[in-house]
Amino acid sequence: MLNRISTSNLRGDAFGGVTAAVIALPMALAFGVAATGDPAPGLWGAVIIGLVASLFGGTPTLISEPTGPMTVVFTSVILSFTATAPDKETAMAMAFTVVILAGLFQILFGVFRLGRYVTQMPYTVISGFMSGIGAILVILQLPAFLGQTASGGVMGTLSNLPGLIAGIQPMELALALITVAILWFTPASVKRFCPPQLLALVLGTVLSMTLFHDAGLKTIPPFNAELPSLHVPTFSGGQLRLMFVDAAVLGMLGCIDALLTSVVADSLTRTEHNSNKELVGQGLANIASGVFGGLPGAGATMGTVVNIQSGGRTALSGIVRAMVLMLVVRPIAVGVATAGLPLNGRQRVFLGWLAPRGIVTASVASLFSIRLEQAGILGAGRLQGLVFLTILMTVGLQGLTAQPIARALGLIEPEPDPADCVASAEAAFEPGQVLADPGQ
Repeated sequence: MLNRISTSNLRGDAFGGVTAAVIALPMALAFGVAATGDPAPGLWGAVIIGLVASLFGGTPTLISEPTGPMTVVFTSVILSFTATAPDKETAMAMAFTVVILAGLFQILFGVFRLGRYVTQMPYTVISGFMSGIGAILVILQLPAFLGQTASGGVMGTLSNLPGLIAGIQPMELALALITVAILWFTPASVKRFCPPQLLALVLGTVLSMTLFHDAGLKTIPPFNAELPSLHVPTFSGGQLRLMFVDAAVLGMLGCIDALLTSVVADSLTRTEHNSNKELVGQGLANIASGVFGGLPGAGATMGTVVNIQSGGRTALSGIVRAMVLMLVVRPIAVGVATAGLPLNGRQRVFLGWLAPRGIVTASVASLFSIRLEQAGILGAGRLQGLVFLTILMTVGLQGLTAQPIARALGLIEPEPDPADCVASAEAAFEPGQVLADPGQ
């Protein structure tokens, strides 16, 4: 029933999962904002889908998460329900119900053994479909690329294109061009140590905090990192037919996306996946994601290839990836460690800010260590030592800097100056006053 999970390749699966998690984090944030305006559904979708699909799927090295095609279709589903539903909450409930129905369709495809027929679709049809999805993604990102707010979907963006060009924000456009240049022109020698996506994310963030600090750049809105709550499926009599049609389209798209990525994984690992079992696993993953308010997802080619290249060979790598993302999204350790401490709201927010950054820093440091080993610069023993050292250094650095930062932000009281203490003591007593004997 479960996927092929083994500890025989523990180190490779662990490194593959950490690397895939680092790559998945910015994409999950972006897809969540693009679809719902909130990063949380994208992040929880990446966690839930990645975990469930790794447990019950049929491709050991497949990394499942919200993908571009699934996000585009789901965004159109949200827009169609928003236009007809009485309020936004009802529209979102119906949209997540579509995700649950899409998962049921995928399970039916797997139960009736239709997986092998999905991969027999003509390549030109799949290529045209994926190219159209890519064009939609590019068009939808044009307003943000030019430093403005998107509205109206694809047709609205195209009709407002002259106004978008006239209102270009130079600083935001410059940062976007720098990010694209990093993605396209990163030398192959650098790619051996660091994926260009991660490099663009880190350098772009550093530039936004330094050179572009006063430019008023738009950032991802804050979100609630609490564990997601259950979403009861909501059906509307007038929209029931549309919901089933959207679910069928979303389910079929997820099947195509996942099985094509499974074929890519087979070609890289010289293995053979179980198509029907993979469809059942993808269906269970989308049902779980829809129930908890996460985005729909499928097998992701980029995450799968990065996982395999980093040493992942069993489904344990996908489980590790989901756990790492869980620690980043919801720093459980901080909540447990501070549950009994008398901390105020600002102090808990600060600790919530500190913990995930420590985890991400340790993950990025480990990723660079892995790349050094792959390049032949480090051996396995030195690699393990370096990874352990980077994690210790990260924890130590976070501990050394936490108190000064918290004191600078006014979250804890500053240390008293000894001179001020002496002055206060002298001012408390009048000249000639004699202290009472404590023994009297």
